[in-house]
Amino acid sequence: MPDDLGEAGLFFTLTQREADLQDTAASHGWSLEGVHVHQLRRPGTAQGRMADQALFPTGDVELVEVMEEVLAVVERVRPARVVFDAIAELRLLANNSTRFQHQLFALRDMFANSGATVVFLDTPRQGPGTRELEHIAHGVILLEHCLTRFGNAQRRLRVLKMRGMGYGEGLHDCRIKAGGLVVYPRLLPGEDGTHEGKLLESGVEMLDQLVGGGLAEGSSCLFVGPSGAGKSSVSTLYACAAAVRGDRSAVFLFEERPETFIRRSESLGMPVRSHIEAELMLVRPVNTAELSPGEFAELVRQQVQDRGVRVVTIDSLTGYISAMPDEQMLLTQMHDLLHYLSGQGVLTILVVAQHGIVGSAVSGPVDVSYLADAVLLFRHFEANGVIRRAISVFKKRYGDHEKTIRELIITGDGIQVGEQLRGFRGLLTGNPSALAEAVERRG
Repeated sequence: MPDDLGEAGLFFTLTQREADLQDTAASHGWSLEGVHVHQLRRPGTAQGRMADQALFPTGDVELVEVMEEVLAVVERVRPARVVFDAIAELRLLANNSTRFQHQLFALRDMFANSGATVVFLDTPRQGPGTRELEHIAHGVILLEHCLTRFGNAQRRLRVLKMRGMGYGEGLHDCRIKAGGLVVYPRLLPGEDGTHEGKLLESGVEMLDQLVGGGLAEGSSCLFVGPSGAGKSSVSTLYACAAAVRGDRSAVFLFEERPETFIRRSESLGMPVRSHIEAELMLVRPVNTAELSPGEFAELVRQQVQDRGVRVVTIDSLTGYISAMPDEQMLLTQMHDLLHYLSGQGVLTILVVAQHGIVGSAVSGPVDVSYLADAVLLFRHFEANGVIRRAISVFKKRYGDHEKTIRELIITGDGIQVGEQLRGFRGLLTGNPSALAEAVERRG
């Protein structure tokens, strides 16, 4: 607040009462001491002026009254900072764009001569002649309030203009909390770090062999498959392997409760709880109704910058989508996040749950495979009346990988990757057929 610096503040308002402003300030823990709140008189209330004049249009006289009142208050208070919350009303009084712009120039010159910093509050309107203020202002900040397709409310901020200085372009999520407005700037990739790009192993020898020795640090990996195919379990292997190496990992759960995640992982032999207690693993639930995409990106950034997290798991991307107003925004946000994490040398694992269980109808909610450096495909398949799991690597930008399809075995003894699945055709359809030579061998 201006009073913190010993400066005088002035708040002009035409629609809000001073008591309402006091209540708003108190809800944020602020004090308006040192801030002069001046409620402009409604035009036409000056005694005698409106009753006696008949030569000039009423609107002209009303506008003159307001401008004279503003000038008198500024000369008396001599503020260092001014908030003018009456621009929309001035526009109505001016009746046309030309007269309104003339009054804006007059206000600009008045405040420039006083040396004050001024914030004008306006409500954007559509149509010609509605952006007069943007042309004379040094900076323009647009605040938006929108609903996602799932009904979540989001506030966003965009800097349209900031004369003489650089600024972050694009939309930035923000939130009004007790204490003020919190802005979550878009993640900027910056320059790539000096990470070596070494391969990070999972701790399961045959899995590491399948992916060509491990997943590279600074890379993004997509684990794709239907529900129950083993995506989350395998992704947890890499988080636990990081803890064994002494590195920190963070698992962000969009759909599963942390306690369920811990119990499931420990039933497969992965000591997740002990890693959490040792502060080597963070397991954090994410509620998309409460956390915007910008807030989530900031949460990830804090874990990387402040705690030195080296492995980040987003489980699942399907839940992340629910926080997005549209698919294009999802891709933009995801691109920024992955580029940033890559520059920090972080291994990022994205879990994508596909619709369907088996067959050619299995599909994902959105295609982000082109953003990933590696893609691991998980599938169910039926053989001899038994439901089994298959795992394969479809893509890996850094280094070679096996082109085979292996069986994924998940039991209470842990996670294992078997030998290459031979003797089947059409494994990825979920309903393979046995090759003739395999039938003969079994016979």
